[in-house]
Amino acid sequence: MRSTTVEYFCGDERVRALWHTPDAAGPYRAIIQGPGWYGLKDAKAYQRYHEAFTDGGFAVLSIDYRGFGESEGERGIVDPNRQLEDLINGVTYLTTRDDVLAGAIGAYATGGTGGGNVVLLAAADSRVRAVISQVPVADGQDWLRRMRTEWEWIEYQRQLVDDRRTRVLTGKSKLVHPRDEIMVQTPERRASGFKKDVDDKNPTAVPLSMVDPLLRYRPLDAARGLRTPLLVIAVDEDATTPTDHAESIYEVATGPKKFILQRNSSHYAAYAAYADVVIPEMIAWFTEYLSPTGDVTVIDESETATTAPRNLGE
Repeated sequence: MRSTTVEYFCGDERVRALWHTPDAAGPYRAIIQGPGWYGLKDAKAYQRYHEAFTDGGFAVLSIDYRGFGESEGERGIVDPNRQLEDLINGVTYLTTRDDVLAGAIGAYATGGTGGGNVVLLAAADSRVRAVISQVPVADGQDWLRRMRTEWEWIEYQRQLVDDRRTRVLTGKSKLVHPRDEIMVQTPERRASGFKKDVDDKNPTAVPLSMVDPLLRYRPLDAARGLRTPLLVIAVDEDATTPTDHAESIYEVATGPKKFILQRNSSHYAAYAAYADVVIPEMIAWFTEYLSPTGDVTVIDESETATTAPRNLGE
């Protein structure tokens, strides 16, 4: 795998990315990847996927969303609308490259908003021909709600109301910890050190106003009637991104689709536990559905293929 740093613009702000390519010469079928919640393009957790994709003959554009890593923008703000724009502009960037095959661009992401964002991308951009969404969030409000007890949620809503009133009068929002006071870390997340290589590179104080776009975050709505080939990967009894979020996205999509459920594991442990099974499934998915222009088969509505859920670890 060969890797270089590249960049493109969203408005007047630079988005920086890693461009991973196979050792063989192109042009390549290409995959764009946006990180999961507070992930960065060079996180060690993504390396096994990048290497597998390039070994399979695909190039990968792994980006830092604006405000994260080496990209420009207000630091540490998870704004799904801006992140979708980053992904769409990233697809446009890929179309400018001579080493990318036209009509052979896919999207992959894992982890919460990462998995949800590629569903939004597929619905918004027909240039994306196949998608893999791993442990996604389908509904931002439900996701934030289920991290908290009933009394915690009531108190949290009161804080949000108070902060909105303060912002409208002063222009300022309360600063909070993004991994403790917006997303609430599970005991597994605290103990695992899963993203310890990137955690220190992200801010520990962000405005509470960041919650409002997350409350309106609905990849599930984008998935309704989605015709883009979609592979969804979930973990059974996932305490970080609820399993039924992935299931609901899969159920409402109407194009070619496949669902993989990993059992007897947990959100963070499953990445390593099932890598040798899940990653080949990913390669097979993109191999089947990413075709250069001129080799794309138009599937009639009545002939749409679906694959029943596959369970791992039973």
